[in-house]
This record gives sequence, structure tokens and C-alpha cells, in this order.
Amino acid sequence: MRRLQALLILVWMLCGVAVVRGASALADSEAQQALGRIETTRDDVVLDRVNHPQTLPALLAALEVLQQEYFALWQGLWPTSIDWTSAVIGTYLSAALTTISTSYPSMPSTKGADNLLNKYFSQLSASYFGQDAFSLRQEAYDDMLWVVLGWLESIKFVQSHAATHYGGEEEAWHGEQWAPAFAHRARLFWEIASQGWDTSLCNGGMIWSPYLVPYKNAITNELWIAASISMYLYFPGDENTSPFGYPSPAMDSPAIAHDPKYLAAAIEAYRWLNDSNMTDDQGLYVDGYHVSGRSEKGSNNDSKSNTKCDSRNEMVYTYNQGVLLSGQRGLYEASGARSYLEEGHKLVEDVIAATGWSLKHDGVIPGDETDGHKLGKWHGLGRSGVLEEACDAQAYCSQNGQTFKGIFFHHLTLFCAPLPEHLVVPGDLLPSKHAKNEPPANPHEVRHWHDKTCGRYRGWIKHNAEAALTTRNAEGKFGMWWGAPLHSKPDTDAEGELPSDAVDYRNQGVPEQWRDTGRQTRDLSKHNRDFETRGGTVRIPDLNDRGRGRTVETQGGGVMVLRALWELCPLPASARNQGHRHSRRLSVAAQLRPATLLRECIFGIVTPGPKARAETPGRRIIFGAPRLQRITLLSGTHHRDSSTTSCSAETGSPMIAWDPREKQW
Repeated sequence: MRRLQALLILVWMLCGVAVVRGASALADSEAQQALGRIETTRDDVVLDRVNHPQTLPALLAALEVLQQEYFALWQGLWPTSIDWTSAVIGTYLSAALTTISTSYPSMPSTKGADNLLNKYFSQLSASYFGQDAFSLRQEAYDDMLWVVLGWLESIKFVQSHAATHYGGEEEAWHGEQWAPAFAHRARLFWEIASQGWDTSLCNGGMIWSPYLVPYKNAITNELWIAASISMYLYFPGDENTSPFGYPSPAMDSPAIAHDPKYLAAAIEAYRWLNDSNMTDDQGLYVDGYHVSGRSEKGSNNDSKSNTKCDSRNEMVYTYNQGVLLSGQRGLYEASGARSYLEEGHKLVEDVIAATGWSLKHDGVIPGDETDGHKLGKWHGLGRSGVLEEACDAQAYCSQNGQTFKGIFFHHLTLFCAPLPEHLVVPGDLLPSKHAKNEPPANPHEVRHWHDKTCGRYRGWIKHNAEAALTTRNAEGKFGMWWGAPLHSKPDTDAEGELPSDAVDYRNQGVPEQWRDTGRQTRDLSKHNRDFETRGGTVRIPDLNDRGRGRTVETQGGGVMVLRALWELCPLPASARNQGHRHSRRLSVAAQLRPATLLRECIFGIVTPGPKARAETPGRRIIFGAPRLQRITLLSGTHHRDSSTTSCSAETGSPMIAWDPREKQW
């Protein structure tokens, strides 16, 4: 008893110190933590699902910030996004809905899960009307294809949720009424984008935009592959022929599900991309090709003009490595050709190596470790095992660049999802000249091999999720540079090294003359730089506040890397079903807002439920002062039969606990 009293006195004294230092403590806590220097405590969001199944609460918290802070329900859109990034964010929302639907056993209650899912689905439905579909029809072909993938992802969610939760019900799920509208928009934009396939230059391939010099880039062709094979697999058909006669006669008649034309388009485009020599020495996809001698649209079109893709832009982006993965996965499902998956795994392994991560050692490449103060070596797409854009360190990423990492992890999740029991293999198409010359592999053997190979990526995914979580500010918003160091000024060598002949047009804008492919000089805006004062330079305390700062696009990236962790790093069945037990552990991290978690540790009763709150019978301890960082709130245990809740805290020595019955520590 004396030991407990002495410990309580010590806690009370520390509270006084914390109150005196409150302002500085809160300021320190709001700055992002350094990668590699995070003390993982019980009230932090711990990422090892086998031992600490708190990844789902972290994902739901990130999704809540995405929708609450960035989505305007009355407009039906994310107002700070642009047309194509808005389509991508909608895709993320649909994917997250699928995760919620399949994670009911891990949720506190079925009723709460239903309410959460229907809330987000109503917002997704509103975004159908908020999307500027008329403007998007006049934009580049890649913009159109993001729309196709987005609504197909929504259809996948609707069909999956209806089959899982309403398969045996007499009454259908209300969300199924939206599938025809989603399907029609996907079909319309696929038909418009099909005009981008061009055989007059480079023997095929999609051009990026009809309004610029012909440019056949990786992303538009990868999107065409992914969108076409997804139309073949998931498009349910469409009887709506509006708008009549536009953009092609194909829209004047109903469309059928599993139309072979979609599969043929995907196979032909994949063959062209493989033959295009669009990968560098690291196995990464560069951005694309121009046709030399064509300085303006429509010039040099005589019979002697050059028609070869011979001017390559060596710029490397993360999303160019991601979108193709879902296309390769879909092509395997439609053909049974294992080589599609093998080539996909080779690409994933090359990306991971380009971040400085060793799959052999399941860790950062030996000798390249960092303590969070010094940046690791640049490997092409990151450093110290963390995925990174070349624009991250100097904070000149545009709205485009801020979207790329989330896209990569979304398509990696699609690629590594469990393969289906049965494949959709059209026997009459396999022997065609476009298909791979190989018989379908044994699906059961391929499933085992695919799951085992994807399992090798779990350590790297967890490493990146941890890095992303360090960038959250007090409002729970994710930053862009996941590998940002502790100090407030980047090293002089922090900039990602660009290859020669690389044009970073996605972050710096399209240059006037595409033939000038030399490295572009950057003119960083004042918003990117340190503030100058008479007394010297004032450093920006958080490197992720520079440039465009934290945005809807960077938040989407955080959601997608956490979803990848949850979906691809599975829990044992017993842990997954813990939400339905009579006695279950409550994750405090799941119930309190991130700002609370970063700033304070509260001793008190934790009321269970989706809107759990902390009632403080004693004092509030500011969380952030150096001597208090080891004091952490543990999870409570709620018993349905007795309606009692216990809450305990750890101080690094003996345990103290609040007894709700005796109302004392």
C-alpha cells in the first residue's frame, strides 16, 4: 500500500511539472517524430497485427480524417482535389469500404460496423454526382481511365458486400441499386479513352493526351491495361445507351459482361508495353517516349517522318510501378498464365530494392541503417527502406506527385490479395496471336506460391506504414515525406537524384519543348523555403509542412499504406474474431482522436464503444514532456455481463490501476 501511495505522489509531482511545461510539451508533441526513434507504447498505434491487432483502428482513424476534414457532403466531392486525384480518392474510399465489409468480426459491433459502412457509402454515392464528368471527357486519356478504375472498384465493393452479408437474405442490399449507374460511367469513359490507342506511331500504344505532342507514357498504357482487364472481369453490363452516338457507335447498343474485346485490348496493350523497352537498369518503369522530330501536334506527318518512339524520358515515379500490378493480376485471372504474376513479383522486388530494403535480410540493406538524424543513401525510389518520390526531400511535389505513393500501395494490395478459387479462362481466346503461349497453370499451386511470395513483402510494408504514421500531426493528418529526418532542415544531399535525360513534368509542369530532355532546374516557391529574419534563418519545425503541406492526397496515401498492412499481413483467425467475444480488449488508440494520443495520457475509466471517452477521476497528465513519455495508458477490458470497465497505466515500474467499484487507485 505504501508503495502504491508513493507512486501516486510521484505521478502527482510529475503532473505539476507537466502543467508548468505544458506549452512547450504540446509544441514538441505536435512536431513529427523521427523515423527510427519512435518509442512504441501501448497507446500508440502498434502495427504488428499478430501481437497488437490495432492496424484496423489506425486505418479507420485515417479514413475518418480523410472524409471529415477533406470531403464536402453538400458538394459531393473533395474540394481541394483536382479532377483526376478526386477520382483516385474515390477509388480509395471504395477499397476501404471493402475492407470494412470484410472486417466485421474485428469491429466492436455489427450494428456499429453497418452504420460506419453506410455512412461512407452514402458519401461515395454523393461523389458520383459531384464528379465533373463533362469536364473529364475533355481531358487527357489517363484522367479518363482513373474514372474507369474508380467506379469499377465501387462495383466490386457493392457486389462483394451484397454477397457476403445479404447472400441468403430475401431482401437485397440497398446499395445494389447504384451498380448500373457506376457501370455506365465506367463504360462511357472506357469507350472515350479507347480513342487514345494509336498504331500510326511506335506500332501501337496509348498516347497520353490528344492536346499535346504525341507522348506514349507508361502510366496511360498501364491504366489502359488495368482498366481493360477490370472491365472484362468486373463490368456487369450496361443497357444505358446515353449519350447517344457519343463518343463512338459502340455506345448506341447495350454492353455485355465479360466482353472479349476488353480482354483482347488488355492483352494487346500488355504485349506492346513489354516490347517498348520502357524499363531502366533497375527494372523500374521510366515515364515514357516521345517521337523525335515532332515538335508540335500534327507536324511532320509526311511519309518520310519518324514514327518510332526514340526519345525516352528517364523520369521514374512510384505510381508507374504500381498500376501495372493490378493489370497483371487480372490478366492471370483471365488467362491462367502464371508468367503475368511472375513478372508482377519481379517488378515489386525491383521497387523494394530501389528503396534500400533487402528481402533476403527482411530489413534495411546492411550498412544503410539510419538513426533518424541522418538520411540514408538514395537508391532510386527511396532510402532506408522507405518509398519516396524524388520531390519529397525538397518539398516541390505537386498535387500530382502527392498522390503517387498511395496509388502504388493500392495496386500492390490488389495484386497480393488472395487469388480466387476459379479462374475466368476463355478457351477460344487463349490460342490467339495476342495471348501468351503457355497453358493455364494449376490454380491451387499458383495460389500457394503467390501467397508465399507476397508474404515476403510484409516486413517492408510494415516498415513503410510505420514511417507514414510518424508524419501525422496533432490533427491526424499524414505528411508526404514518410522518411523525413528529425532535424528541421534537410541535408544538402537530401534531394533524390534524378537520372540524366529525366523531365519531372508531373511536379514541375509540362515543358514547352519536350525534345529538351535535360534535367530541369527547380525554382522553389517561397512557401517551400525557410523563413528569413534579421536574426538569421528560422527553420520550419515540421518538414512535412513545407511545399503544399498535408493535403487530401497525402492523407489518401496514409490510408492506402495502412490498408495494405491490414489486408496483406493477416491475423490468426482467433485474433480476427476477438471483436465478438463476451470479454474483449479495447484499443484506446482506436477510440481517442490522434491529437489526444499525441498530447496526453489520461488516467481514468474508458467507456467502450465507437465513441469511447475518458472520464478522469484524477489528474490529466500532459504527454510530451521528456520525463513523462514512459507513462502510457493501457487498454481496458469490458465485460458485457457485469458492465464494468478497468483501466491501467504503466510507468516503467509497478502497475497502478483504477478500480471502478472501489473508485480509487
